[in-house]
Amino acid sequence: MIEIGKRNPQSGLAASGLKTSGTVRYNFEAHSLIEEALRRGEAKLTAHGALVADTGQYTGRSPKDKHVVREAATEEQIWWANNNPISRAQFDLLFEDFVAHAASMDLYVQDLIGGADATHTLPTRVVTEYAWHSLFIRNLLIRPERDALDSFVPKMTIIDLPSFKADPARHGSRTDTVIAVDLIRMIVLIGGTEYAGEMKKSVFTALNYVLPERGVMPMHCSANVGPDGDTAVFFGLSGTGKTTLSADPTRTLIGDDEHGWGPDGIFNFEGGCYAKTIRLSAEAEPEIFATTRRFGTVLENVILDERGVPDFDDGSRTENTRCAYPLDFIPNASRTGRAPHPRNVIMLTADAFGVMPPIAKLTPAQAMYHFLSGYTAKVAGTERGVTEPEATFSTCFGAPFMPRHPSEYGALLRDLIAAQDVDCWLVNTGWTGGAYGTGKRMPIKATRALLSAALDGSLKTAQFRTDPNFGFAVPTAVPGVDTGILDPRSTWADASAYDGQARKLVSMFVANFEKFESHVDATVMGAAPQAREAAE
Repeated sequence: MIEIGKRNPQSGLAASGLKTSGTVRYNFEAHSLIEEALRRGEAKLTAHGALVADTGQYTGRSPKDKHVVREAATEEQIWWANNNPISRAQFDLLFEDFVAHAASMDLYVQDLIGGADATHTLPTRVVTEYAWHSLFIRNLLIRPERDALDSFVPKMTIIDLPSFKADPARHGSRTDTVIAVDLIRMIVLIGGTEYAGEMKKSVFTALNYVLPERGVMPMHCSANVGPDGDTAVFFGLSGTGKTTLSADPTRTLIGDDEHGWGPDGIFNFEGGCYAKTIRLSAEAEPEIFATTRRFGTVLENVILDERGVPDFDDGSRTENTRCAYPLDFIPNASRTGRAPHPRNVIMLTADAFGVMPPIAKLTPAQAMYHFLSGYTAKVAGTERGVTEPEATFSTCFGAPFMPRHPSEYGALLRDLIAAQDVDCWLVNTGWTGGAYGTGKRMPIKATRALLSAALDGSLKTAQFRTDPNFGFAVPTAVPGVDTGILDPRSTWADASAYDGQARKLVSMFVANFEKFESHVDATVMGAAPQAREAAE
């Protein structure tokens, strides 16, 4: 075994339980990893110098293939209705087989950190089969100073071998693809998938497990802060606009996807961003677009034209095209990854039913209700078999990454909102004037104007009406915003069709929330929507 770049005795591969007769490359920086990826034929350069890779069979995460070790230490801690169990014996066999599979491989090792708050960091060693995976995770997590690597001691290890195929009979996996998580020994094994996002979300899963016991709220959210220290947090599922709306040139970006909220405020879990690029343009999202022309950025599944220029409008490979880049590629990004307690919490939804208003103010009880619901909608054509809008409820806006019961996270958020007197808003970035296929997407200019009014405090002085279905407060007029879109029912050509669609969506909310009824108090249950006939 040839080891290149190893300075810390504890960084040896054997410290991670692995050994190989191949070459091991430690903490290579971007230029060296790009050279390796090109040499090995793993990826190619765009005309502007970014690295573009194809993720093979999987162009997204495989949540059904994710398993958590079930044993005495985790039995009462894990929300098993949401997490697939694997036994200790099965995990140990899987680890042994990973070790055997890697025995002659060239490998790449990165020593990185999850968590910008020094009190709550998770030093993580990531061992990868692919050089481009090593660059991806180096972009996404926090990179220690070079001198700090001399004393780096990992508390978590991720081993990512796409060429490994699991055996369901032997390993307890669902298929030959496996993401196996041991939350006691803090080991993650990823095999059978080339999708790099599995590594990033494995760190998030681990932090979601360890932080609540410390009184820290882990959040699937983006965050930014204004010049007066007015932090804003943006919860939302994929496609709702977390990354886009937090990349505001007038505010400092803390991070685009994962944060903790603790006694001292907000802190980023990551050191980079992972933005969707489908239909990306320099006009609508200039900061993100600029990163796609930077050496060191990784593009996933993006189609290049004959000149090597990315075609971000081409979704023939997948709608889930992405770019991964270090946070400092965004000019107004925070250098510390930390910010004060938030003044505003925004919950984003892309409502394809055309029912939700573009913005609504939530009471604390409504905030907890909508946080536990985690609503957005899929639209026709994005997934096989989806032919009309389909409601998606992902509790806490990130169910696949939540090891604990959502009531734990909901209680933490409720207490923090109360302690810091935070304003909460629900923002619909979805459809208006009708459902998907009839209506049109909410204008991003209007969304930004409404958010600006919420964040600068002026929206709190607006006139509000009470939504007849959801009971939250909706402004009736906001400077710079077409008054018509503030009342979604008035934007429909057929008001009775709107009422029918609203009743349908409300019934979905109520049915989804049944599983949480025994975990919340009467005030939260009182925040549940009730279908009513809207006034003419």
